[in-house]
Amino acid sequence: MARKINFYAGPSALPVEALEAARGEMLDFAGSGVGVMETSHRSKEYDAVHNETIALIKELIGLGDNYHVLFLQGGASLQFAMVPMNLLGSGASADYVVTGSWSKKALKEAKIIASAKVAATTEIGKDVFRAIPKPADLKLDPSAVYCHITSNNTIYGTQWRQFPNIGNVPLVADMSSDILSRQFDPKPFGLIYAGAQKNLGPAGVTVVIIRDDILAKCRDGLPTMLTYKTHADNNSLFNTPTTFSIYVMNKVLHWLKGKGGVAAMEKENTAKAKLLYDAIDNSGGFYTNTIAPEDRSHMNFVFNLPSEELEKQFNAEGQKAGFLGLKGHRSIGGIRVSAYNVNGMDSVKAITSFMSDFMAKNG
Repeated sequence: MARKINFYAGPSALPVEALEAARGEMLDFAGSGVGVMETSHRSKEYDAVHNETIALIKELIGLGDNYHVLFLQGGASLQFAMVPMNLLGSGASADYVVTGSWSKKALKEAKIIASAKVAATTEIGKDVFRAIPKPADLKLDPSAVYCHITSNNTIYGTQWRQFPNIGNVPLVADMSSDILSRQFDPKPFGLIYAGAQKNLGPAGVTVVIIRDDILAKCRDGLPTMLTYKTHADNNSLFNTPTTFSIYVMNKVLHWLKGKGGVAAMEKENTAKAKLLYDAIDNSGGFYTNTIAPEDRSHMNFVFNLPSEELEKQFNAEGQKAGFLGLKGHRSIGGIRVSAYNVNGMDSVKAITSFMSDFMAKNG
């Protein structure tokens, strides 16, 4: 079977090596006589995978011993509520930087629970975002418990190319769509969360990285399963975790480490971004991207063609050529190429070649 090139925004492609490794152990994992989906989450075989996956995440990001790595469920959407529930006590407030739909949803959930202020927004029309705020645009509260950002915006194709310096206030970040795609200093971050289904592994597990001092300040009296302390105290094994998703994530992390780690990923992602944006910018206006160049995402590449009819044709012909997920998000239309870590240079060369041929026939 010929595999197609998956450019969906999520769930995204997985490394063939990881899939083949999982297939080879589907019926007999670690000599246990059963697959990892069938074994107990308390077994020594699964325990080894669980702890190794935590260690790999810490190694690849460069986390110190003062960070906990948690495996939760509910996606980033549940974290929109869990973050303020745990971190904002009576009278406390947090800053939110609104750069897209997901950060708007995070702000909405926070306002239900506690006081949340907009430190900056780049919305220029209803649900229209084309940039990341400049440092001077941030109206930060020095007494805020945290400042929340969304590191990469899948719908609009914007990304914090440099994270903001906000002093002593901890950063909280939704990194669902660009975690492990580039190097960064984790020390300013008190909490990071990421749905796995873009760069980490299959859908079903959410990674939460929380610093010791932030964990110590989490509120008491919350429902058991909505308390970070519950999961940190029990190594994410208070209830049955998504064992298979964590197991496949382990395979993906080994693949990433074998490719040279995050530094190698960042180098390739930078080269991929140049190739794609050059194809757009050098098309004479046939392909257009309206994002501020300094804020363009290196994960999600959004662009338009001269008409909706041509966009539909591009998507249809792209599917026939073996490209999946080219249709832009339903809220804004257009075309979107989501080239996460697994979509290497070969896949980007293939789509840019298709773009060149399509323009030659229809330009």
